[in-house]
Amino acid sequence: MTGGADPDDPTDPTAGVGAPADFDRLDTIAERLDGEDRFESVDSRPEFAPDRVTCLYDLGFYPESVRSARLEVAWFQNGDFSLHYHEDHDASTFDHRWDRHPSDHNARDHVHPGPDAPTPGEDTVHPTDWRDVLASVLHEIQRRQRAFWTE
Repeated sequence: MTGGADPDDPTDPTAGVGAPADFDRLDTIAERLDGEDRFESVDSRPEFAPDRVTCLYDLGFYPESVRSARLEVAWFQNGDFSLHYHEDHDASTFDHRWDRHPSDHNARDHVHPGPDAPTPGEDTVHPTDWRDVLASVLHEIQRRQRAFWTE
């Protein structure tokens, strides 16, 4: 995409397609996730992503080949969101995103599935309540973590 916001780029601060970040929602999400055993740290509005919450997973949930894993949450006042899960492996990466925003390549609700979060993604329907969206994403990541140990 050229000449404007890329709604599918989780690093693009305008990914909410013009809507301002919902800092109250982000603070609530950070408070809810902070202190959970699954995370080594939860950082609200880090310097490199001041409109996001970043959650660094405890590596005890992963085999040694996974060097780091994190979830980045962006939420906007119009209800749009992007949750980006990323893993760094010895020789590769894994990316998966759950998005709600207008798009010229997908329905408003869509996912960009792993391992490389392609565009276009897959149309889907996300829950309407933000708590259900977050729970669904965390559950999906947990299923991925468990799969490392059953392969």
